Formats: sequence, structure tokens, C-alpha cells
Amino acid sequence: MNSAKTFLDEKTLHLAFELSLWCKGAFALLEIIAGLAAYFVPPQRLLTLVLWVTKDEFVEDPRDLVANLLLSTVQHLPASAEKFAAIYLLGHGVIKLWLIAGLLQKRLWLYPAAMSIFGLFIVYQLYRYTFTHSVWLLLITALDVLVIVLTWHEYRHIKRERRAGRSGPLL
Repeated sequence: MNSAKTFLDEKTLHLAFELSLWCKGAFALLEIIAGLAAYFVPPQRLLTLVLWVTKDEFVEDPRDLVANLLLSTVQHLPASAEKFAAIYLLGHGVIKLWLIAGLLQKRLWLYPAAMSIFGLFIVYQLYRYTFTHSVWLLLITALDVLVIVLTWHEYRHIKRERRAGRSGPLL
């Protein structure tokens, strides 16, 4: 048995699928929290919080990538975009969390819906990237692409198993 075949066996791919969903679920929870914060916390308080959280990082390394990205993001958040960002983050997080919960429960009808919705998120994220050039958008988009590929594989695998009678009901 060659190492490529061992690395890409069904068990490994399923584990990667579930791990990517849990990772995406964590991001969805963070989006919900950020959406609530953007809605209820004034921008000046958010800036104060980010400065407080990152102060030690700036002392150690003024060029710290994560600290600078956080600070830049908060500093360049226009006041008019606050409510839009809050609603977008909240909606985006809730939708993703709902899809991920359904995928983890192996609800077969959700797989094509999730791939389509994640695909729409990718299109929008790439559109937004043309304005913001945010590294975060590229990282989230890369994770979305990985999740779509793994979801497609998992969907086909579950359908094959169910046709062969090795698994439970379709819903």
C-alpha cells in the first residue's frame, strides 16, 4: 500500500471533514460574538479593548502580524459600516452554524445547500477582498474552499454507503 493512498483513505478524509467543520464552527461562533460586539460596543471602546489586548505584543514586537492586523481592522472600521458589519457577521455566523450542525448530523439534503451557500460566501468574500485586501478574508476563503471540497467528498461517500445499505436513513 502506498503512502498517498493511506493518507487519503476514507477515514482520514472524514476526520479532515469533521475537523474543518469544527474549525468553521469556531469561526462562526467568533463571527456571532463579533457581530454582537459590533452592534452593542461603540468603536472607541473596541479600539481601547484591542489596544489593551495587544499592548504586550507591541512591546515585544512592534511588527507583530496578528496585533497589527487587529489594530488596523479596528482603526479603519468606518462608523457607517458598524451596523452593516454587525448584521452581516451575525447573519453569516448563524447561517454557518446552522449548516455545520446539519452536516455534523449527516442530513443529506443539507450537503448541496451548504456547498452552494459556502460558494456564495466565497464569491462575496472575494468581492470584499478587492476593497479591503484583508488577509483574514483570504484565510476564511481558503477554509471555505477546503470545506466545500471535503463536503462534496463526504456527500458522495454517504450517498454510496446509503445506497449499499450500510448506513441509516437519508434524513
